[in-house]
Amino acid sequence: MVEKVFPHPVSQTRREKAVLEFNDEEQQFRQEVRRFAHRRLIPNARQWDEGAPMTPDVLKELTGLGLSGLRVPQEYGGTEASFTMMGIAAEEIGRGDTSVGSYVSLPAMLAETLRAGNKDLQKHWYPRIAEGKVIAAFALTEPEAGSDAASLRTRAKRDGDDWVIDGEKSSITFAGNADVSVVFARTGGPGARGVSTFIVPLNVEGVGREVYDTPGERLTQRGAIRFDGVRVPGDHLVGAEGEGFIRAMSNFDYSRTITSLLYVGAAYQSLDETIAYVKQRQAFGVPVAKFEGVSFKIAEHYVRMEAARLLCYQALRRKDRGLPHSKDTAVAKIMSMEAAFDTVHACVLLHGHYGYNKALPLEMRLRNILGLEIGAGTYEALKLTIIRELMGKEAMPYK
Repeated sequence: MVEKVFPHPVSQTRREKAVLEFNDEEQQFRQEVRRFAHRRLIPNARQWDEGAPMTPDVLKELTGLGLSGLRVPQEYGGTEASFTMMGIAAEEIGRGDTSVGSYVSLPAMLAETLRAGNKDLQKHWYPRIAEGKVIAAFALTEPEAGSDAASLRTRAKRDGDDWVIDGEKSSITFAGNADVSVVFARTGGPGARGVSTFIVPLNVEGVGREVYDTPGERLTQRGAIRFDGVRVPGDHLVGAEGEGFIRAMSNFDYSRTITSLLYVGAAYQSLDETIAYVKQRQAFGVPVAKFEGVSFKIAEHYVRMEAARLLCYQALRRKDRGLPHSKDTAVAKIMSMEAAFDTVHACVLLHGHYGYNKALPLEMRLRNILGLEIGAGTYEALKLTIIRELMGKEAMPYK
């Protein structure tokens, strides 16, 4: 029989204080979300991983904590929290189930996009986002345009007072069940300046969907959204024509860090569980934690996770202060996804044959982290961002 070892939630350890000093409000929020993750997400994560839909009462509680409306203006029922608070939410939710993080990050990305929209769009969508009544998608990636987002082929053409959208978006989170999507489509010539941003309800004629059979993150129903002559009102264009690429990259800058903190949380939870396990697992008459081959490995991965976590919050603090942070988010994501995957992998091995079993959540976290590595920027795309900041545009392979 496989032993299940899950330590109780901790309120605030010396480790957390040393990494980053949060203020009282941030600490209280952190503790509330952690309790929610341990009480509601960890017990449900396995059924969601096996294909069950989001549990309605869990979603209701998530909304009740204000997590769906973190970037919605207060006048519309949101909290308009800092980006650091978003990061705290992501890290603690990652401890429970990284898939649930999309129920926080994507509403925030929709809310951020709507800031450039007209008042009617804001009045319609903001309250619904804050109340958790809409599932949002962010449709940028295409079959032939991933990291090279400026090469997307989906087109939007004017037809009277409307826009008509044709094209396909791929690897989109919530493709299977989103109510509305931010859609990036070409309205002008080639390159980045020809891309514009639209808010598109997905219950209209001409929208097709396909859900992929992914190894992990099944709760998010990642897949394709196809637009076949989809008609949207003219005022669903957000901002000016040709601003879409800049808007997309602005969203990616901070969302990369939010994604990073999801798997930082998953890795820390795995470390906590592994520490509890090796302290009670006996070998040769003593706990295996007494062997340097075990304890040193935990210390090594703890060091990497501390560095990754600090980089993430540094990037979000810069975002909150209105400072440039593109390079910081790229650095944080590279460090985080490498450290988190290696850490969870080590935790699997430290559990021995117990670790390679679905009765424990370790293998599920490993699969989920692998999927998150691809979204919001691959290794190669992130390194290009860093090169651009360090060496200038003249060092880039494209103009």
